Amino acid sequence: MSELFDAEAIEAITRRWMARVVVGMNLCPFAKAVMVKDQVRIVVSDASTEDALLHTLGEELLLLRDTAATEVDTTLIVHPLVLTDFFDYNDFRARADDLLDAMALTGDIQVASFHPDYQFAETALDDASNNTNRAPFPILHLLREDSVTRAVAAYPEPDSIIDRNIATMNALGNDGFNALMDEIKNDDASN
Repeated sequence: MSELFDAEAIEAITRRWMARVVVGMNLCPFAKAVMVKDQVRIVVSDASTEDALLHTLGEELLLLRDTAATEVDTTLIVHPLVLTDFFDYNDFRARADDLLDAMALTGDIQVASFHPDYQFAETALDDASNNTNRAPFPILHLLREDSVTRAVAAYPEPDSIIDRNIATMNALGNDGFNALMDEIKNDDASN
């Protein structure tokens, strides 16, 4: 395993990103509640191949399925050693969906995606809107469908979230976002 792989540091950076970007910038208005209740499971995977990551994904899908939502409502699989190329990562998502189907979990759990080089279809790489799904490391985010449904139903105008997030990222700009990400990656004293 790489000497640079430090699971504790990677988890700390991921938690700072969640606190400062996802919750702090209100990109996901549903995230704060599960964070406050300590219902977010973060798994830092040392997988270095797609097959190893797929195995980890399967284990975490089972754990999420078999654990009460009051204990673990959502899981982030952070995998810094594999799928660092966004297009490979994006292609892997089909394998993740196939695994959901094979495990009969489609409709119960969904896999959302975050990546340092995230790029929405039809956008330029430097389009600030891509920053809504950019994270310090590649992440597979496992969400319970029923939790998502309840959260969306309770939120006024859920369709406005995407537009608001894009406006937030456009206002911040790439330079501002990159500075924030650098601060998150390098700030050991921060929560």
